[in-house]
Amino acid sequence: MSFPTDLDTFDIKLLEHGVCVIAFNRPKRYNALNPQVYDQWGRALEWAAKSDDVRVVVMTGHGKYYTSGQELTIPDSSELEEGGVEGAFKKRSGYTEKVVRELINFPKLIIAAIQGPVIGFGVTSSAICDVIYTVPEATFNTPFMQLGFCAEACSSILFPRIMGYSRANEMLLMGRKFTAEEMRDSGMVARIFPKETFMEEVLKAATHAAKYPPQAMKDTKRLIREHELKFLEDVNTKEMILLGERMASEESANAIIEFMMAKHDRKDKSSKAKL
Repeated sequence: MSFPTDLDTFDIKLLEHGVCVIAFNRPKRYNALNPQVYDQWGRALEWAAKSDDVRVVVMTGHGKYYTSGQELTIPDSSELEEGGVEGAFKKRSGYTEKVVRELINFPKLIIAAIQGPVIGFGVTSSAICDVIYTVPEATFNTPFMQLGFCAEACSSILFPRIMGYSRANEMLLMGRKFTAEEMRDSGMVARIFPKETFMEEVLKAATHAAKYPPQAMKDTKRLIREHELKFLEDVNTKEMILLGERMASEESANAIIEFMMAKHDRKDKSSKAKL
């Protein structure tokens, strides 16, 4: 497959030894995720999986955030034409499901290089990656219950497995924000690198791994993952169906309005405090 040039919400670079950096590139929007981003993310992963030039993928973000998660927007008129609110959210869920499916079946080493705060799908999807590196200042938060959503990206299975039920439930059900150190101690994060040298350290590790015989890497990753691929795909499908229903529900709509109003009030108070 030819190098993708039409994925404007990402900055994709192919470095020496086959290290491919796929970076979220909406820094002014804190790398928020919308249907366009999900669609391009899925296509970027599909290209990287098939390209003979790519040996290792590093997922990261430009700007302050790795990603701030789902962009909270109401479907526009073009989205609503094909099937109303439920149809629009079902279509959105389809893009998200593809990203998760590509991550589940990705045949090469994929590293999540989390260079700042990460929210929602950015947290859950990183758990499907093979390795997670982060900076000391990063925080991890999944405010799904606050928004009336549900678990996604196989987090209903992977989080309890990796973190243990109690800590996973604190994150998924109670929305507690975790520090980088807590995520490392829970087994989710492999290593924490200083912010000043973060990408240098990540790329050093990625380049080292990319020099290994590529088929050996693919074969070993398949051994690690193949027993659960179908199971994770089934979990992904189930989560996405429920997420689409949740996002289209009145309960979620009211929760989002309440969330946005509270956010506006906090900004207003902060602005007044500076005067």
